Amino acid sequence: MESTIGTVLWCSAGIAVGGLVFAAFKLGLLYQLFHKAETKSPRHGGESVAEVLRAHGVKYVFTLVGGHISPILVACEKLGIRIVDTRHEATAVFAADAVARLSGTVGVAAVTAGPGLTNTVTAVKNAQMAESPLLLMGGAAGTLLQGRGALQDIDQMSLFKPLCKFCASIRHIREIVPTIRKALAIAQSGTPGPVFIEFPIDTLYPFHLVSKEFGVKNPPKGLMGKIVTWYLNNHLLNLFAGAWEKRDVSPLPVDIPQATDDQVQKCIELVSRAKKPVILLGSQATLPPTPADDIRKALEDLGIPCFLGGMSRGMLGRDSPIHIRQNRRDALKDADLVLLAGTVCDFRLSYGRVLNRRSKIIAVNRDKSQLLKNSDMFWKPTVAIQGDAGSLLMKLAKGLKGYHCPEEWPQSLKAGDVTKEDNNRAKADEKTDRHLNPLKVLHCVDELMSEDSIIVADGGDFVGSAAYILRPRGPMRWLDPGAFGTLGVGGGFALGAKLCRPESEVWIVYGDGSLGYSVAEFDTFTRHKTPVLALVGNDACWSQIAREQVPILGSNVACGLAFTDYHTVADGYGGKGYLVGREDEDRLSDIIRQAQRETREGRATLLNVLIGKTDFREGSISV
Repeated sequence: MESTIGTVLWCSAGIAVGGLVFAAFKLGLLYQLFHKAETKSPRHGGESVAEVLRAHGVKYVFTLVGGHISPILVACEKLGIRIVDTRHEATAVFAADAVARLSGTVGVAAVTAGPGLTNTVTAVKNAQMAESPLLLMGGAAGTLLQGRGALQDIDQMSLFKPLCKFCASIRHIREIVPTIRKALAIAQSGTPGPVFIEFPIDTLYPFHLVSKEFGVKNPPKGLMGKIVTWYLNNHLLNLFAGAWEKRDVSPLPVDIPQATDDQVQKCIELVSRAKKPVILLGSQATLPPTPADDIRKALEDLGIPCFLGGMSRGMLGRDSPIHIRQNRRDALKDADLVLLAGTVCDFRLSYGRVLNRRSKIIAVNRDKSQLLKNSDMFWKPTVAIQGDAGSLLMKLAKGLKGYHCPEEWPQSLKAGDVTKEDNNRAKADEKTDRHLNPLKVLHCVDELMSEDSIIVADGGDFVGSAAYILRPRGPMRWLDPGAFGTLGVGGGFALGAKLCRPESEVWIVYGDGSLGYSVAEFDTFTRHKTPVLALVGNDACWSQIAREQVPILGSNVACGLAFTDYHTVADGYGGKGYLVGREDEDRLSDIIRQAQRETREGRATLLNVLIGKTDFREGSISV
């Protein structure tokens, strides 16, 4: 009996001690025994953020300013990181997305709490679906005020967990450096994507300000008052404990999946036996670590006809004999081997139904779910590789040295290209009922566009036509939203592109509907001296929707717009606007050249081109 009582007492004592140790750990008492808060230090958490970003080669932080994040912006500027403020938070994220795509590093945006963050949701989802490595930093209510009705306090983590590869909320200043390092590595590893870090306001400002704001001013009396006072003071000390100790800020290793040697060998054997191979290149083929120019050379060495989509548009330059732009469905029907290099069997490939069931299919994708999408229904891969598409193409070219695709195959496909494009040119010469033929406008732009141009696509019908006519001059010179089909990317994408490639002529191809989302960024272009050139196809309509809605449902409701003076809006924001109509048809080339001169001289320019209707995209879908 006595031994039983003793055992119970020992167990109870052990539980009590364990509970005390756990409480001491949770309250930071154990950590504070060895790491003190430097209460006299003027340093703040924004400085830690800036140090990590600089160590990772970040050159730009895009933002719309807010008090929650001011320390981050000020500290970054002091360390030479350029702060670029926009007129909408979504634009800040779109700009960071463009920087990520064009620079091969992580794009960074910082926005304030609550509505600042909710304004970014569409742009973050777009980055997720486009597989862009992006760091979003958001302000938040103080650590002790969350859930208590503080200004702009919402559950931000729940919003971003479904959209991001990694989400974290900083609870102590000492966590800032390791958390950002981890987030940046995760953003680039595996399938790239966005990551989110929430910074409560008391983790960013210096101790003397935080203690003044959150410290106990008139401590309540009695035992409970003393407990509350002790708890608040301890929380403050724990928040800053060990904050300024030296920490490693260098980049962590990035994990990129690769094909195995056996998989590469199997692919080499399949390609070597193929008589009519085709490569479908997606955006993933442009991801680091393989430079786009090296991939281009590998494709040219193989000589296999290629269809290019997403960021891979322009991979082969303007007039490559193996770049096929038209009649993809027919080519896939005849092909005996198809290499899906980062291309997904979603709506863009009719969910895989366009693939010939007799064809050998090699699929490579970093994301397993994308790699095998719809393979349970409409197609089956011969070889499925969860790995990097660009690296696989390099290994194929090396393993197939001396191989070259039978020339008659790409030649026959190219002949089909020529026929289709001749027909398109003939359509460009047709007169529309009123205003200018949009195809003629696009052909004229294509002829005059400089060799270093970057094209940003933001729109529906007009941009859909542009995708067939405008020819990107080289790798990484085409930016579109990707699979999400987001409108409104134009201003942000162009801003990021011009900062990354200041010497390039950056064109935004806008529909008049999509222009409304980001026309205010002409103010940003003016303030930050990023002169871009916007081509607006103005048909006073959401034409891509009207094309189906009117014949099917018999109504044009909500599809009509007006022939608005968008050129005047550009003037008002400090840019230069031109109105171009049918009366300007004979001098269309001269007007475009003048607009190009304006941008070279430092003014963002907008061509408000009034266009008529054609049947060029009849049968295209909007859903």
